[in-house]
Amino acid sequence: MPLSVPVAAILSLMLFAPAACSAPVQKARVVRSYPHDPAAFTQGLVFAGGRLYESTGLRGHSSLRMVSLETGRPEQEVAVPGEYFAEGLTAWGSTLIQLTWQEHVAFVYDRFSFRQLRTMSYPWEGWGLTSDGHSLILSDGSSTLRFLDPETMKPRRSITVTDRGARIDKLNELEYIKGEIYANVWYSDRIARIDPGTGKVIAWIDLSGLLPDSERGSSGAVLNGIAYDPAHDRLFVTGKLWPRLFEIQVTPEPGRRTPH
Repeated sequence: MPLSVPVAAILSLMLFAPAACSAPVQKARVVRSYPHDPAAFTQGLVFAGGRLYESTGLRGHSSLRMVSLETGRPEQEVAVPGEYFAEGLTAWGSTLIQLTWQEHVAFVYDRFSFRQLRTMSYPWEGWGLTSDGHSLILSDGSSTLRFLDPETMKPRRSITVTDRGARIDKLNELEYIKGEIYANVWYSDRIARIDPGTGKVIAWIDLSGLLPDSERGSSGAVLNGIAYDPAHDRLFVTGKLWPRLFEIQVTPEPGRRTPH
């Protein structure tokens, strides 16, 4: 998606505040803060095999990276051809699958060598990407999430994400965590926890104030990037052009259940 936000998107987010939602709103505490490349326009983030991988966007600057958690520096990197605007990223077996925004092309890489194995096509915009172990799950900036065949990108089914009947659009970066889909909402400091069967929002995670405005260098420096380390039950978040990446622990509202 573009660096600048349309006026309509701003108005939409102003009208749709978390307080108006019916789903529970949860906060999070920072377990640890790590450095992150402030020039990385983060579009996708994923933990696989104990390593952190990142897809960065913008035409002429898009890349696939294996990133050191401790230093924030790429330990391995491949540039995406300049005509493409890279987007979401997920692991599938021994491969990494990287979306592009408007080019309708997904790149499939060997996860270890970063050698490009093949490409796949799809007809929608590509925003976020994750996997539930059976299908790829793709967001296109709307309220729709599509479940796709991981070998062909052909649709198997789709869900519309809602909170008490209200559609939640601008769904962006995705992560599948313990049977739920976590989704960034573009130009928002909220993450939606979504039931993959019904599309209903189970809860909102409010991360406002996680990175102070003073550390956000531009209007495009928004929350975007969710990665889960299942081996150590660690949840990480960052943003586009953010200088830090955070390990967080979600805490429930009084009387609310914690994420399982």
